[in-house]
Amino acid sequence: MADTATGDSVNSPELKYLIVDKKDICDPTTQAEWTAKKLIWVPHETQGFVSASIKASHADELEVEVLETGKRYKISTDDVQKMNPPKFNKVEDMAELTCLNEASVLHNIKDRYFSGLIYTYSGLFCVVVNPYKKLPIYTEKVIDLFKGKKRHEVPPHIFAVTDGSYRSMLQDREDQSILCTGESGAGKTENTKKVIQYLAYVASSKPRAGASGVHSDVTDLSHAHTPPPINMGELEQQLLQANPILEAFGNAKTVKNDNSSRFGKFIRINFDASGYIAGANIETYLLEKSRAIRQAKDERSFHIFYQLLHGATVEQKKEYLLEDVRGYTFLTQGHVPVPGVDDAQEFRNTVKSMQIMGLNQDDLN
Repeated sequence: MADTATGDSVNSPELKYLIVDKKDICDPTTQAEWTAKKLIWVPHETQGFVSASIKASHADELEVEVLETGKRYKISTDDVQKMNPPKFNKVEDMAELTCLNEASVLHNIKDRYFSGLIYTYSGLFCVVVNPYKKLPIYTEKVIDLFKGKKRHEVPPHIFAVTDGSYRSMLQDREDQSILCTGESGAGKTENTKKVIQYLAYVASSKPRAGASGVHSDVTDLSHAHTPPPINMGELEQQLLQANPILEAFGNAKTVKNDNSSRFGKFIRINFDASGYIAGANIETYLLEKSRAIRQAKDERSFHIFYQLLHGATVEQKKEYLLEDVRGYTFLTQGHVPVPGVDDAQEFRNTVKSMQIMGLNQDDLN
């Protein structure tokens, strides 16, 4: 990957979550140890694989010593996997690994994750490990780092994937698709929002204010649903604010995920010949309707019910005959509170998003 840390950006706090420190992978001592000890990967009951050194070889059997514990034992050669040289530690694209096996792939993803690097390429795919915390890698400054760059010129990121798709659409004049897949809690919803955030920024039909003093920082949509303060057109703002509404009516707390999407969605964004956003539509499918009346232990129904009951004004509760959430059997079969979630504030955010989408007070009522 080309060195993207230039000028004042060398000490930027964002870069430690994007770029590998070359001192970690160019250590001569580590290289010498790998060569001398003949390091390999051996299976482990809880850690998957651990590093070990070969002490002796007997036909189809090896005597190995686990580095972490010093334990020695014999193992079949069919059960061990080769270890890559240290120069491949924390490699950005796992397709470059000399020894492309399960142990090396898992180790590389784990090693990068514990270094704060949640994005890793695997050939054409971008693998993401959910950090379950905010990272400063989705700001306007980071977007500008990836804007117009080729994939090998910048570190792995959902923005790089999105920009590559956007540029291919403009150059080849062909439709492009980005598929976010994974188990519950993997980060599909959040990364989908990052794709939309990036496109809304780089393909906005309304130019950003320069020296006019207008604040132009892209809002991190990981946890907040407040309107983005960047200077963009109404269409782009509506595109960004569609997600909070969909999440309110279609997401719920589950055992694995406090904001689990209980439906699938296909988002289509249309661009004009110049590459500006011209429109969008969202198709939803497979809504888990049964959740409205039945929830498992430690789970909730859809967010909107709790938002409404906690966020409605006294007058609204009186007008719509709303009671305390504990008075509704359909909403309390699981554990109602969600740590760190303010349902009243989320309700106000949902209403604000609806207003940005063009709904007036009569529509909301």
